[in-house]
Amino acid sequence: MRCPETRSRTASTRAACSSTCRPSWLDWTGSPGRSTLPAELATGFLRSGKVRDLYALDGDRLLLIASDRISAFDVVLPTPIPDKGRVLTGLSRFWFRATDAAGIVPNHVLGTDPRDLAPAFRDAGPDLTGRLMICRRARPLPVEIIVRGYLSGSGWKDYRRTGAVCGLPLPAGLHESDQLAGPLFTPSTKAEVGHDENIDFDAVVGLLGEEVAERAREIALALYRFGAAHAADRGIILADTKFELGLVDDGVGGEALILIDEVMTPDSSRFWDANDYEPGRPQASFDKQFVRDWLEDQPWDKTPPAPTLPAEVVEGTRARYVEAFERITGASFERYLREDRIDS
Repeated sequence: MRCPETRSRTASTRAACSSTCRPSWLDWTGSPGRSTLPAELATGFLRSGKVRDLYALDGDRLLLIASDRISAFDVVLPTPIPDKGRVLTGLSRFWFRATDAAGIVPNHVLGTDPRDLAPAFRDAGPDLTGRLMICRRARPLPVEIIVRGYLSGSGWKDYRRTGAVCGLPLPAGLHESDQLAGPLFTPSTKAEVGHDENIDFDAVVGLLGEEVAERAREIALALYRFGAAHAADRGIILADTKFELGLVDDGVGGEALILIDEVMTPDSSRFWDANDYEPGRPQASFDKQFVRDWLEDQPWDKTPPAPTLPAEVVEGTRARYVEAFERITGASFERYLREDRIDS
């Protein structure tokens, strides 16, 4: 999953592997010396995205592994961010558990313990502790589920051009980064190549049907309100975020929506420090904007290969991700690395 402002796909980047590609341990962790998976694991490989690798296990179980890869401008960078995959997985686990306990929506997580995997997976390469989820297979909705509580990014651009966001009219005179009167459901297409396009709710109904579209909107807004309230208690503003929802058999002959992929992480969301919030300008974010800003200053045409990130950018980006983890969860990231648990 990506931040709502980096929602595009391209078949030309090395992150967009076909079904015949095989991900490497180097891609997962950025560590040299382990370049291929064992043959018995490669047969279960489904696909590799910009950040995550997906494997089929037995039955309807999937294995989702978050790497330390980082992308910008639709290109996977050659320099990983240490522990980024563990931050994304740990935050997602926190939110999956919290939103399920709140009764908002069930999710796809079946387990997170590497000991639940076959020995071949456990022993094939680097420690997977803190970066894996064993998940229930679902059919993802063909729509990007985005909620905005603040006017920023492409939402701000839409507003300046049309006075609306995804067909939803807004009052005149708003400024960049202003808080909206209430969260907006602002979906987009899922483009296989090129950039996603914002769509209105009628288009979502056309893609999903009215019942599923209404339920998806209801879930998304409830998730955002829950996450924004929790983040606010921790001094963080959840400006906008993207969710993934999927359909599963409901056990009575129909289908039900569940929450899948990742939830309210720095890759899928825009987090701001409440102490530094000032409407009328862009805000500093707990995400990869630090990387994008550095790349903008380089003589690079935004096509592969990307420049190698300097150590200070890598360290600064890691620090931002870890700070988001610790402030949102109330837990020590170092303890999470040691014990694979999230306790404040």
